[in-house]
Amino acid sequence: MINLLIVDDEKNIRRGLQSVIERQFPNLFNYRFAENGQEALELLSQEPADIMFTDIRMPIMDGIELLEQLQDHPVKPEVVLLSGYNDFVYAQKGIRCAVKDYLVKPVMREELFSVLERLMRDIRMREERVDKAGEDAVLVAAELVTLHLTQKDAGDAITQNKLKQAGLSWLDTGYTLGLLTRRGRGSQTSSTDAVFRNQIAELLQGHMDWILTRDGKGGTIIIARDPVMFYQLAERWRLSVYESQLRIAISESVQGIEQIRWAYSQTKQTLKYGIVLPELDVLDYTSISERNERHVVPVELIGRLSNLMGMGRGNEMKQLLNQILDVRIISCCEIGYLERISQLLNEELFDKVFHIYGNRVLDLLSHYASVGHIGNFDRFEHYYAFVEQLLDNLDRFIQDRREQAPTEQNTMQKVVAYLQTHYADNLNMAVVSNHFSLNYSYFSQAFQEYYGESFSNYVRRLRLDKAKELLVHSDLKVYEISDQVGFENVKHFTRIFKDTEGITALEYRSQRRLFEIQVI
Repeated sequence: MINLLIVDDEKNIRRGLQSVIERQFPNLFNYRFAENGQEALELLSQEPADIMFTDIRMPIMDGIELLEQLQDHPVKPEVVLLSGYNDFVYAQKGIRCAVKDYLVKPVMREELFSVLERLMRDIRMREERVDKAGEDAVLVAAELVTLHLTQKDAGDAITQNKLKQAGLSWLDTGYTLGLLTRRGRGSQTSSTDAVFRNQIAELLQGHMDWILTRDGKGGTIIIARDPVMFYQLAERWRLSVYESQLRIAISESVQGIEQIRWAYSQTKQTLKYGIVLPELDVLDYTSISERNERHVVPVELIGRLSNLMGMGRGNEMKQLLNQILDVRIISCCEIGYLERISQLLNEELFDKVFHIYGNRVLDLLSHYASVGHIGNFDRFEHYYAFVEQLLDNLDRFIQDRREQAPTEQNTMQKVVAYLQTHYADNLNMAVVSNHFSLNYSYFSQAFQEYYGESFSNYVRRLRLDKAKELLVHSDLKVYEISDQVGFENVKHFTRIFKDTEGITALEYRSQRRLFEIQVI
């Protein structure tokens, strides 16, 4: 497994990242957590990490100091900085410390997954380069193929002479590329497995003009002149003593090493169809590419399903899910249709529930982490069953929470009323939670759940709203308004105002007053 260290002083962010990553990449990472740079250094001294996500602004030791301290470590993780959009100066410092990337909070799922996939590819490529030391001419040929797949500028380095020396001249006459996985591991490529490749090589003895290699992402690929070989391989695997089942996605026939990336992209796309074609051991791009029928993604139905969560109307939810994941439509559509539905279920249902309930629902979501990606399932019916079970459990969870809500709602109403009156005071969660005799952690989660945003965001927005009223309806100076609405200093106020509104406080005053004159 890949060791991932998440360093952030906010527990919700640490656990939230884990939840999102685990659903996309289940059972791939070993997670560790630290609240500040000093704690992270202690953990790294005990055991190195492959990847480290770290916030910039933290107490005791911030992220930049942590990076500077890491320069003396013999084994350094791949580092990704996490911080607010206005911390670019700190990010520049991080670049000097060999930071691999910079993600802005709130972190977008697609950006997070893209960074992780690139880092995992880099880690695997380093490991594979070590494995290749001392390999013979056949493995050198495999290296040429992997090099061309993984490095965009490798084409110039792979000459016809090198291909001939490696015994790959037959690529110019035409070939088919196959991507191999074992069922029971989902349709995503499995991690590097030398034993698996040895098993494949044994079954292919006697065949001519083929090469077995890796794709740089942990996957196993075969390039063969005769596409019939893939069907023969699948048959031999079925008759073998191996317990797992083999699945092969093959490209159309192409010519020349220049077409390897195109052929590989075809197999990656074709492999996704295994979830709706579980009876096939060999999935052929030529037949898959004929799927041109398109359907409109049922966005409205997913919205209705979201609205029913926690209402105790389980039968209606099941009926909606049956319409959303209609097997008759999905079985004849392009796989992108199912991928888009899966993405919307994640974003509009599961992510929203976590955003509202936080750590309280984390264990439940983690138990069904595989639902985050259809590639984690070999059969559509298994995916459907998991989604249905998760929806049922979330529905009951939200119902239970709502039964407890009347008391919490009354308390939160009092809290909001208090903030509306005391917004100019020196407010923080500790002060307000103590005023209402509430546990600090409970208060933080309850406020987020009730109002849909964090305590600090709510107070900042409330103060800005009051400031905008004074800017339009009074002649107070900016520093006077800043003080009256509770900002610690006018510099902080002007920065927050500009970041939020896109214009300065004085520009806002002029604009609004001009607008009122024009209306009159």
